[in-house]
Amino acid sequence: MKEKQITMAGGPARRMPIGFPVVRFLSLLSLLAMVVGLCGCKKAAAPQMPPPTVEVLTVAATNVPLSAEFIGQLDSPQNVEVRARIEAFVDKVLFIEGREVKEGDPLFALDPKPFQERLAAANGVLGEAKASLNKSKKDVARLEPLAQKKAIPLQDLDNAVAAVQVGEAAVVSAEAQVESARIDLGYCDVRAPVTGLIGAKQVSVGSLVGKGQPTLLATISTLDPIWFYCSISEVDYLRAERKLQETGRRLGDVPVSLILADGSELTDKGKWVFLDRAVDVTTGTLRARAEFPNVRKVLRPGMFARVRIPLKNEKDGILVPQRAVQELQGKSFVWVVADNKASQRPVQVGAQVGEGVQVLEGLKTGDTIIVEGVQKVRQDSVVKPMTAAQLAEAAAQAAKQAEANPAKAGEAKHGKE
Repeated sequence: MKEKQITMAGGPARRMPIGFPVVRFLSLLSLLAMVVGLCGCKKAAAPQMPPPTVEVLTVAATNVPLSAEFIGQLDSPQNVEVRARIEAFVDKVLFIEGREVKEGDPLFALDPKPFQERLAAANGVLGEAKASLNKSKKDVARLEPLAQKKAIPLQDLDNAVAAVQVGEAAVVSAEAQVESARIDLGYCDVRAPVTGLIGAKQVSVGSLVGKGQPTLLATISTLDPIWFYCSISEVDYLRAERKLQETGRRLGDVPVSLILADGSELTDKGKWVFLDRAVDVTTGTLRARAEFPNVRKVLRPGMFARVRIPLKNEKDGILVPQRAVQELQGKSFVWVVADNKASQRPVQVGAQVGEGVQVLEGLKTGDTIIVEGVQKVRQDSVVKPMTAAQLAEAAAQAAKQAEANPAKAGEAKHGKE
């Protein structure tokens, strides 16, 4: 039988009969490779991860102070726009922007020369009218005796009397022109109509104002007291009124707290001074206004703020931290721990009280809920529940151990690196 030389990997060349089935030989090689691969891939089982640590809180009944909050904007009771009433050039600006001005303080001086000339011309016309009237009166006084003696036609006396009447009307018209010219001249001296805080000037020296329409020169706002405007939804209004009726009070009788944009609360309390007569059908809201003292003039028009009104104290209510309540698709739920297993429970929430939220349904006294670490849990997963005090104690012990064994801590850190 003929032989064929076959070289095996890792060994000397062997001669096999030419008639030996090559397919069977290749199958043996594949089986051997599979056995070697299975032996090499076998690994030890990975250690099981410990359950995640979560911060829990035991639900307890407490008195829940219910309140209502509304968002709105501050505004001045009087925002007076100072405008030019005549067409003239600005000669002087007599105030400091952003300062308080008193009623009657000078603000602007407009060029008075054209109006002084008009006043002088009006006085001249008035003088002519008075002189003409005086002559007509003398004519009547001279003609009356002659008319009684029939020395002159009565027509002459009638003409003289009519001239007196025309003269009197001319005097009245001339006096009106003088008064108008005097008023226009007075408008050159622009003064503060009210006491308040004046804003930035809208014109400069040399500007032409009052041409075609009254030009805005500046705006003055009264700041003490300050007003808060808001729109209360129909539902919130009815809910607040119902809660207040349970305590025998009305919305206009409760003190109002003002919370500013930075979270600070105004020391002085306010009161509701206006509630609109009807609900706006386009928005479903009710326009309301509260008034607050502003002696230091810190509050300014245009500021955004919130108001809070106390409604009632709910006895034996359940209050949980806001961060413990999760929202998904418009529904609220919390994670409850029982026998070290976490489960999701739907709840019905009520009003927000500070950093907490009232739970109306879904929880009872004694339930344990997860406050921190909800992102690490799954439905029916095992957890390691610890209270905030226990977590703080464990962190303190770990810090003490690190201080007591700084070398070990350094070696461990170096090993990790």
